[in-house]
Amino acid sequence: MTEIASTVVRGACPHDCPDTCALLTTVENGRAVRVQGNPAHPMTDGVLCAKVSKYTERTYHPERILTPLKRVGPKGSGQFVPVGWDEALDDIAERLQAIAARDAQAILPYSYAGTMGLVQGESIAARFFHKLGASLLDRTICASAGAEALTQTLGNKVGMKVQHFAGSKLIVIWGSNSIGSNLHFWRIAQEAKRNGARLVCIDPRKSETADKCHEHIALLPGTDAALALAVMHQLITHGWLDQDYIDRYTLGWDALRERALQWPPERAAQVCGVPVEQIERLARDWGTTRPAAIRLNYGMQRVRGGGNAVRAIACLPALTGAWRHRSGGLLMSSSGHFPVRRAALQRPDLQGQRRPRTINMSTIGDDLLRQSSDEFGPKVEALIVYNSNPVAVAPQSGRVVQGFAREDLFTVVLEHFKTDTADYADYILPATTQLEHWDIHTTYGHTDVLLNRPAIAPVGQAKTNTDIFRALAHRMGFDEPCFDDSDEQLCRMAMGDDKDFEVLLEHGFASLPIPDAPFAEGHFPTPSGKCEFFSQSLADQGLDGLPDHVPNYEVPGTDARYPLAMISPPARNFLNSTFVNVQSLRDIESEPLLEIHPQDAVVRGIVDGALVEVFNDRGRYLCKARVCERARPGVVNGLGIWWRKLGLDGTNVNELTSQKLTDLGRAPVFYDCLVEVKASLR
Repeated sequence: MTEIASTVVRGACPHDCPDTCALLTTVENGRAVRVQGNPAHPMTDGVLCAKVSKYTERTYHPERILTPLKRVGPKGSGQFVPVGWDEALDDIAERLQAIAARDAQAILPYSYAGTMGLVQGESIAARFFHKLGASLLDRTICASAGAEALTQTLGNKVGMKVQHFAGSKLIVIWGSNSIGSNLHFWRIAQEAKRNGARLVCIDPRKSETADKCHEHIALLPGTDAALALAVMHQLITHGWLDQDYIDRYTLGWDALRERALQWPPERAAQVCGVPVEQIERLARDWGTTRPAAIRLNYGMQRVRGGGNAVRAIACLPALTGAWRHRSGGLLMSSSGHFPVRRAALQRPDLQGQRRPRTINMSTIGDDLLRQSSDEFGPKVEALIVYNSNPVAVAPQSGRVVQGFAREDLFTVVLEHFKTDTADYADYILPATTQLEHWDIHTTYGHTDVLLNRPAIAPVGQAKTNTDIFRALAHRMGFDEPCFDDSDEQLCRMAMGDDKDFEVLLEHGFASLPIPDAPFAEGHFPTPSGKCEFFSQSLADQGLDGLPDHVPNYEVPGTDARYPLAMISPPARNFLNSTFVNVQSLRDIESEPLLEIHPQDAVVRGIVDGALVEVFNDRGRYLCKARVCERARPGVVNGLGIWWRKLGLDGTNVNELTSQKLTDLGRAPVFYDCLVEVKASLR
């Protein structure tokens, strides 16, 4: 009998999720056979979500790309032939050099959070594009409205420690389906609930999380700021304020007070589409319960006024002095706590005196179709995509497809699979998965740094992102020593001396030394050191320095052709467009679905399971109707994000979303979208 050589390798989950779990990968005779949560990591506690527990299915997927591929058919046809690495890289470098000789700004990188790792994300890749002088990418597609709002209010993306929600007596889960997208926080919230805490969920959709909370406030999309201002109104009129905390540790109270008094619950109830009594109860709970905490997530900032909404909500803990207690306050993102040495990793100094233009990733549909002009600059001639699937995930995907289909656009995609985007590539380059490379991870849901060590050798001919960009750099004649930094060196460089790398090597994780109640006595990382209700920085930009309700671009009732608001939250077993091609997970989701309330279904002659068309001026999307009360009246939920080619008619829900941007942070407005629905005749 052959002896099995078995090892266990410590790692980290790479995906765009606040939990950033510590992993243990069991390897037998060089093959990964099991991925588990690391029980030694307090946040992970040995538990993984259903998606990542099946990670070996991704790594050894029968459709994984294991050799470079060159397009031989029309763009979008998915017709490719295998080629060698040298042939692919030589041709890519030659094509890029020719474009750069005219204007390097005609070359655009496109990447986001396919991995959240600092090394396989923006290290060697960023150095390459900085040295080249390529256009810069404004990476806005997920969180930049909320990030800007937190920065303008609290000073950075900071908040309470997630583990201390266990001691809260009131937890408001605002804009988050935590069971599906923040599992480890949900386990902490359940502990608090068992100890007597009240849980309130605020979400247009009656999510799986809402099912398990004491109360669900099903407000209309884009009305969160109105709700927060009405809560402030009640705090003021009932005397539920911590005036001492306000006087010592906040800025702009008098002006905010005046604004909040314009929002009695009756006014907010009309805007939000919820009963007055719910608003009054929420305010009473927030004003009279100690300690009280808000778990805020990014769904609610994907509307026109998303930045203002986050600002308004972020003011609430300071009004009641919730920050005084370690189990009080707010958490949206903890990523600002991490002392990442981004300049050392990304080397913006390689640009020299050049100042390339910046293109917003959320408007890629329009920008790929723009011609050269003085205002825009050169037409985009080359696109290098890594850690992203824009044809599936970017808004108004019909326009995105038109741009990617340009025959004069040279496109290179680093990928694991033939995604919707890869189908439009001139070259697909096989990238490693998390089990095959070094990386280091911060997080936005807790305060630990995690190290990922390669558990197995690269499968097939796959290369790390860093190796691919190193090889291109050498072919382009970039001879700076920084292009030879190894991945392990980059991991060490990411935190510098702020984190003992030997601890990471030994344990796989290390905690940041952050006080349990970081803002108990102010000390916010704002210019004033206070929670800034009024932001002078915003006022200097000609914007409102106070948070306010900013109505959606597309308000229900303003267009008779499209009477329904649509949001597009993730299907529970997908993570953005990742895992859609894992058969076991896709089998659970079955098919693209639109949740519609029985009231809205019956007047349209739609029955459960019917094939329906969802449409507006931007496009049409075919899916199955699920008639249920997870949707509130007047709002439909298009669960995403399916790959277009795995949908029922070659589209997905982003066929309907727009390329308009938020009030702050230049982010997309996925949940600011009016549609109509009808039974399909197909």
